[in-house]
Amino acid sequence: MSRLRNLAARLKPDATRRLPRDVVVLGVVAFFVMLGFGVVVPVLPVYVRSFDVGYLEIGAVVSAFAIMRLVANPFVGKLVDFASERIVLASGIGIVAVSSGFVGLAENYAQVLLLRGAGGIGSAMFSVSAMTLLLASSTPQMRGRAVGFYQGGFLVGGMAGPAVGGLLATVSLTAPFFFYAATLAVAGLVGLVVLSRRSVAHSDAALPVIRLRTVFRDRRFQAACLANLAQGWAAMGVRGALVPVLVVEVLHERPAWTGIAFAVSAVAQTLALGPAGYFVDRVGRKPAIVGAFAVGGVTMLAIPYVADVWMLTVLLCIYGVAAAFMGTAPAAAVGDAAGARGGRPVAAFQACADVGAIVGPLVAGALVDAVSYPAAFASAVILMFAASLFALRMPARSAPELDAR
Repeated sequence: MSRLRNLAARLKPDATRRLPRDVVVLGVVAFFVMLGFGVVVPVLPVYVRSFDVGYLEIGAVVSAFAIMRLVANPFVGKLVDFASERIVLASGIGIVAVSSGFVGLAENYAQVLLLRGAGGIGSAMFSVSAMTLLLASSTPQMRGRAVGFYQGGFLVGGMAGPAVGGLLATVSLTAPFFFYAATLAVAGLVGLVVLSRRSVAHSDAALPVIRLRTVFRDRRFQAACLANLAQGWAAMGVRGALVPVLVVEVLHERPAWTGIAFAVSAVAQTLALGPAGYFVDRVGRKPAIVGAFAVGGVTMLAIPYVADVWMLTVLLCIYGVAAAFMGTAPAAAVGDAAGARGGRPVAAFQACADVGAIVGPLVAGALVDAVSYPAAFASAVILMFAASLFALRMPARSAPELDAR
């Protein structure tokens, strides 16, 4: 009973500890960024198809954004370590805004491909600088809540975006791209004007420098990177790529049911972010990663065997709740391992998710063609179980006891 009372006390919210202003601002910026991205996603394949190209070319445009994010990550990490996070963030958003606006004005397929690639570079600049500033602006005792709030902005924006995009598409296929550019301009302006003007890299010069080699050897960082690879593979490579096909070809339902199931799952994940953040901060990163990836793996293992769309929706909701922990705990662990100046570690951490998002769909698709749906889902399950088991090697101390370095 005493252990249960201690756990309950650690999970009890502390209303006196508010999130830092920069964390709140970054959550608002994330909302506007994802709102615009969600507007473009449903329209982009149709728009590219209007240039009279094949499905391979459509896939190349989608992949160009992710590939350039991956290529740019190491350079952005170094840039963030030696420059102002606020300036890098605003510049990255500006690049995506300008490139997206010009996509709407493109005259041929080659221009669309190049502009989307440029957008990927800007996206890397934004995501690495934002996460670096987020982790540096929050103490170890509240990093879970900070990451949860930030991801909540992405999720809410992502839920609203496709609905707005559908309405704009009735006006024209190019309208969503101009809307995306406008929302990014708002996000960049908010970041440039409202975020703290201090640079983590410069203002924390008195802090001891944690060598990059030391960070990479830290079990917390290693576990976080494997977890991010597994989550990128599972979310984008399996869930995002195969569930829509599963709904139509296996369950014989209309494609609209995919959107409904994903929307309900996103709501479940959003509602779970707050409790997940408190759990990660009060109980620890290790139990959150071990438990969430185990639950997520079991859920993914069951999805290809569902008999109807209702059971699929239930499983996706369970996965969404687990994803709230899977997205929060690894990022907080990176902050614990890298300290206040972690541009390059954050870049490496996010690159792991990008690798999963790029390679995952290819491997999963090949497994469906060569073997079966269960085999494709199993590719994600193996990685998720591996992340859960590897996290057992993390320090057993809870977040408040971690060395903030």
